Amino acid sequence: MDFKDLHVAYFSMEIGVNEDILTYSGGLGVLAGDTLRSMADLRVPVIATTLVYRNGYFKQRIDSQGNQIEKEDRWNPEDYLKPLDKIITVNIEGREVKVTAWLYELEGITGHKVPIIFLDTNIEGNSDYDKKLTDNLYGKDQKYRLGQEIILGIGGIKMLNAIKCDNIQKYHMNEGHSALLGLELCKMQPKGKQTIEAIRNKCIFTTHTPVPAGHDQFDKKLVEEFLGNYLTEYMEKEIFVDGKLNMTYLGLRCSQFVNGVAKKHGEVSRNMFPNYHIESITNGVHSAFWTNPKFKELFNQYLPSWQNDSFSLRYILAIPKEEVWETHMKCKENLINFVNSEYNLTLSKDIFTIGFARRAATYKRGDMLFENIERLMKIAGRYKGIQIIYGGKAHPNDTQGKEIIKKIISVMKHIEHKIKVCYIEDYNIEKAKLLVSGVDIWLNTPQRPMEASGTSGMKAAHNGIPQFSTLDGWWIEGLIENVTGWGIGGHPNSFKETSHQEDVEDLYTKLEYVILPKFYNERDEWVEIMQHCIAINGSFFNTHRMVQQYVLNAYYL
Repeated sequence: MDFKDLHVAYFSMEIGVNEDILTYSGGLGVLAGDTLRSMADLRVPVIATTLVYRNGYFKQRIDSQGNQIEKEDRWNPEDYLKPLDKIITVNIEGREVKVTAWLYELEGITGHKVPIIFLDTNIEGNSDYDKKLTDNLYGKDQKYRLGQEIILGIGGIKMLNAIKCDNIQKYHMNEGHSALLGLELCKMQPKGKQTIEAIRNKCIFTTHTPVPAGHDQFDKKLVEEFLGNYLTEYMEKEIFVDGKLNMTYLGLRCSQFVNGVAKKHGEVSRNMFPNYHIESITNGVHSAFWTNPKFKELFNQYLPSWQNDSFSLRYILAIPKEEVWETHMKCKENLINFVNSEYNLTLSKDIFTIGFARRAATYKRGDMLFENIERLMKIAGRYKGIQIIYGGKAHPNDTQGKEIIKKIISVMKHIEHKIKVCYIEDYNIEKAKLLVSGVDIWLNTPQRPMEASGTSGMKAAHNGIPQFSTLDGWWIEGLIENVTGWGIGGHPNSFKETSHQEDVEDLYTKLEYVILPKFYNERDEWVEIMQHCIAINGSFFNTHRMVQQYVLNAYYL
């Protein structure tokens, strides 16, 4: 493949190409995959760089007590990727570490291909430790992580040069993990111009988290040991903040264009980093990738241009309601059949089904629905019933996240005589596609303002599934109450921020008096909401629109 005509280099610690290439853990990687799919469809001249992660993230098993057990999830790059006959070296802790690469070509609907480079240290000449540096996504300790980020940022730039990808005009850092690329770009400048100011017009930085723990930081002493040959007197003054290398600050410092991933997140980021100009480009999802095949058939029949013109999804309002409902029921039947056969359950396609699936982290409040289980069972008893399907992994080191899973499993058993609940193990892209198209409502309960964007509700919207969520991230922009779904708690622009208990009360009240009666008793009105989810949210919250904004506002191609 000829790399000379590529003008944008996109760097991401994880990229979710598909469910078989295990180089993603969740939202960040799946978003990167969706972004590159849209870039392929829209013929954007981009090349992407990540690491190969032969051991993947981890395979999740949940025992009878609700404990998450992590198993190795190994895959073979040889089965999916082409080897690139190039080797570069990076200096880590004074050692020369060899890095090779694999190539995957992501093809769009027009036939345009986006190359993705997967960096790999598992080659002859490296120590056993160094061979494993690209094995585990988000694995091990600080030293391991810093080594990986040197490979991604510095090694990524060197590999692009090695494959003669030398017409890059913009370097896009998808989160701070790749920010060390700024050091390598500075080093490439002519003598006397090796400054951050000299490279800022080439760099774009997208920050994804308002949670301080989500910003990688490394102690100065460790950085000096690992990056000694890059730390000139000038660079030491530039990159350390309070005795630490904060990768987010480095990304901000090196970039002319910086953005958050929703309007609210842009505002939160400006408050976190007041010395930087931060725009916002709201995330999206790849419409064709996340739309269930049954809905694809319906869209193809009525909206033939929808795959390359996501805005045309607004014409879903003209499709007969009965056809939308029939299509939904086919999707739901597929999900229910999967759950019943995999978990030996007896869920029914006629019962209102709630979906909740995302990383198990405390701020996402995955157990909020079970705050008052007596009331939840009473609500279910007033109508024909409720079913709930959960999914999601906790980070191996997140003890509190694991406790949330354990609590959900415990409550599941306690209420199974009244409400059937399933926790899907090892949630991945394939299972997500089933879930976001097969439930009746998508529940999301993040603690404001901790959700930068969230994209699972966008995937659900493409399949006509309303979201029921606290107003944070993208949902502040996507919610029209009783039209595209429902909010939980107060609006962030109101003068009073609601408490956790007020959120819980609002969740139960709307479920009991608004959502369930509409679902069971007002089918036409429910299907209208489904249509508006697609017409309003599906047509806008997609990566085609998002990529167009990056091209116009950040890349200037």
